[in-house]
Amino acid sequence: MTAPASRPAPQLPARDGSADPHQWLEEVTGEEALAWVRERNAAAEAELDGVGDPRDPAAASLAATLQDEIREILDAKDRIPGVTKRGEYLYNFWTDAEHERGLWRRTTLDSYRTEQPEWEVLLDVDALNEAEGEDWVWHGARLLRPQEGEPYRHALVDLSHGGSDADVTREFDLETLAFVSAADGGFERPEAKGSLSWIDADTVWASTDFGEGTMTSSGYARQARIWHRGTPLDEAQLVHEVPETDMAIFAAHDSTPGWERDWVIEAHAFYNDTIHVVDRSQQPPVLTTVEVPADLEASAHRDLGIFSPRSDWEIGEAVYPAGSLVVGDFARFQAGEPELHMLFEPTETTSLADMTITRTTVVLSILEDVVHRLEVHTRDEHGAWVRQDLYPELRGSIGVSAVDADVSDEVWVTVTDFVEPTTLQLGDLAEVADGGEPGELALIKSAPARFDSEGLDVSQHFATSDDGTRIPYFEITRIQETDSASSAAPRPTLLYGYGGFEISLTRSYLGAIGKTWLERGGTYVLANIRGGGEYGPRWHQAALKENRHRAYEDFSSVAKDLIERGVTDRDHLAVRGGSNGGLLTGNMVTLYPELFGAVIIQVPLLDMKRYSHLLAGASWMAEYGDPDTEDWEYIRTFSPYHLLEEGKGAEYPPTFVLTSTRDDRVHPGHARKFAAAMESLGADVRYWENIEGGHGGAANNEQAARMNALLYTFLWNTIGDPS
Repeated sequence: MTAPASRPAPQLPARDGSADPHQWLEEVTGEEALAWVRERNAAAEAELDGVGDPRDPAAASLAATLQDEIREILDAKDRIPGVTKRGEYLYNFWTDAEHERGLWRRTTLDSYRTEQPEWEVLLDVDALNEAEGEDWVWHGARLLRPQEGEPYRHALVDLSHGGSDADVTREFDLETLAFVSAADGGFERPEAKGSLSWIDADTVWASTDFGEGTMTSSGYARQARIWHRGTPLDEAQLVHEVPETDMAIFAAHDSTPGWERDWVIEAHAFYNDTIHVVDRSQQPPVLTTVEVPADLEASAHRDLGIFSPRSDWEIGEAVYPAGSLVVGDFARFQAGEPELHMLFEPTETTSLADMTITRTTVVLSILEDVVHRLEVHTRDEHGAWVRQDLYPELRGSIGVSAVDADVSDEVWVTVTDFVEPTTLQLGDLAEVADGGEPGELALIKSAPARFDSEGLDVSQHFATSDDGTRIPYFEITRIQETDSASSAAPRPTLLYGYGGFEISLTRSYLGAIGKTWLERGGTYVLANIRGGGEYGPRWHQAALKENRHRAYEDFSSVAKDLIERGVTDRDHLAVRGGSNGGLLTGNMVTLYPELFGAVIIQVPLLDMKRYSHLLAGASWMAEYGDPDTEDWEYIRTFSPYHLLEEGKGAEYPPTFVLTSTRDDRVHPGHARKFAAAMESLGADVRYWENIEGGHGGAANNEQAARMNALLYTFLWNTIGDPS
């Protein structure tokens, strides 16, 4: 059929992946590609900034109102500062309206307990950018444990250009509050996807780009070296190297006093590692492999070996199921004399969400149908393990972390929920090992409400997927009177999902979502589909590779359940997802267009034929498969870019594609090419790309507020009328 004269013929990739008319858009900073981006950014902003705000007709636009509201939440000075204890200080990184790129600072516990802690500023990233003419984004810091009785002084600080994954490392002196230059003997690592980590004051592990041939095909370091102060980086001692086809190598030093160890991990692919303990007392250093299955996570704390199998683990006469937690004396295990004990065994409804080790206890965070509870395990005087429930009165999403696992049994306990603001509490488990009770929780910080939750109801439901599997999801909506004439009206509903890499979506305070969506009458739904980790490794493995379709069937089944229950209808139902979740929502466009009134696709994978050749894509083949092999026969069934069909442009729901130029994890070409192909079909699509931002899509609060304001304006403009 000849295309209408008013519109050029659709420009779609060949269904078999043999041709790609939009591949030129993969040139991230190419002049033509960026001109294309700027043109679409301008069009999206013109459209969305032109949407009025019915709550405030005098406002410039709904987007402007939402941006101000989101920015106020992100910059709020009464947020709970997350802290890490090192020595006598609690360290925190903080951003607000006056400090867009942030302050690295510290205080004491006594001061932290007060309403207005006194913070000592260590590094002002905004001031650093001004002084150096850079665009640094904070990526974290690692402090060297000092000799006993000495203060912490040496730090390694990671900084990224514009928020990209690639970063630099620079040594920082906590006494002079200044960087230690390379000229003065300081450690400096040039920009790359890599890291430095302390061994001692004059020695670090280095995994980075050492020159040609030293990076994997996924773009990560493939060499672990030991680098001594005062020597050139490229002369650092090579300890171990992985093949270029592996994903990455990681090296680290455990500085626990009396239990110092060095580790090198060969990451062949996701869920496929070889773990080594390194003996640095010999020259060259000697690696001893931890003999466990490749998909088992193993580590050690003090004398205790910790083992988390992702498939059933047969060792000796015992079989430990996938998703369990197994512990035992690490030295005996390495000597071939394992004495192991299973602390957690999963069931059909439970999974291990997290584990925290203190000096004498192991704290488990367990999900039961995606609802948290805690257990604490200790060894009695005979070495037998004793279990008890921990803080059973807590409700919501519960996070536990050790204050300082090497010296105490204190734990930070964070509790949050969809509509209940976050609290931070401090507990002490020191008495538990002697048969006593956990110390009472002391409230340290409590965040204020960011939106009006009056009348909001949180409920959990289960949809039935195509193969009969029960799929849990949470619904947050405003209670409506059943006798009201408007109660039957479909509600604007936003459905969010991810479904990959064994990542669990659990309850968390909705903050900006509550302000921009719930408070205005929208309904929010969080789907716990397969591919995630809500029910442990089996839930993840059920949607790998050729079974990827199950994640999409699960998500569409939740959408159907919402419609069948009368929560909403097609015209008032939208979906949102980012990264792997962008692949999810891209498949909703192409596979289930009849279900949705709007689709948001953020920092996505969409071209599954070329994904393994773009940036870090090769590292995800354990999740999706290798498109350069016969795997393409099933991968093509969930490659949205290749599923777009000529003649169906009008059938696709209104779509908003967002990404970042500086995303060096998921290539922005995915988003660009998909949007271009949709445009060529005459589909209702708009595109917006942040020039900075990295994989998160935004490098500071202003950018995050702008991005989210645009997408919520799009939602209100397509599936709902804000009131």
